[in-house]
Amino acid sequence: MSVRKLILAVQFLTRLPTPQLRDFREEELSRTAVYFPLVGVLIGALVALPLWALDARPWLAGLLALIAWVWVTGALHLDGLGDVADAFGAAHRDPRRFLEVLKDPHMGVFGVVTVVLQVLAKFVLLGELAGGPWWWGVLLVPAWARWATTLLWSRWLPPLHAGMAERFAWYRNEGAYWDWAWGAALAAISLWLAPPLLACLLLAPLTAWYWKRRLGGISGDCLGASTEVLETLLLLALVLAPAAWRVF
Repeated sequence: MSVRKLILAVQFLTRLPTPQLRDFREEELSRTAVYFPLVGVLIGALVALPLWALDARPWLAGLLALIAWVWVTGALHLDGLGDVADAFGAAHRDPRRFLEVLKDPHMGVFGVVTVVLQVLAKFVLLGELAGGPWWWGVLLVPAWARWATTLLWSRWLPPLHAGMAERFAWYRNEGAYWDWAWGAALAAISLWLAPPLLACLLLAPLTAWYWKRRLGGISGDCLGASTEVLETLLLLALVLAPAAWRVF
């Protein structure tokens, strides 16, 4: 394990304090992607902590878990979700118009409403999970989402333009085995802790197919938006899964 790359991954994905690194080179960032699922587990642990500590007060637990989630990620992916929502609202099925709107740094009505609904959805789902049989599945939700959007899709989907998606394009040729390694590890742990999360094995390729069919590739904002959507869908899977569904 490269401690330097792990620290860079934590710095990129979270607001957690880390040691300062010298002689940083921008190309280093792309090679930190192999640690993104591990950072996702760290994010999940912080989110799950209120669900465990306040299981008798589920809505307070859900609120604190949501605050922890937004804080630790710096709302990084919510920003992408808002931008994509605005682009969808203005594109009218025209990929060129979609990309034009995506470049606009301002957030419009579509984006604001979508972000509000996303935050409300996570709040309700986290509250539902508090004190329930699958609350510990939250540990793996951010890891699954980052495995899908950063590792798996970097090999499947070409970047649409220069930017965040292009920055991780190295992975298409150099890191292909990591998606299978992390996928197998997350699947094995999920089978033991929270089998409903195995739904990501279906959701990840379906969402990638959608972006391929709709735009022909993916951008950094699309990666962020998809991370948020996948996280919400996995929380929903945990909420809707019957308590009797146990493997071990």
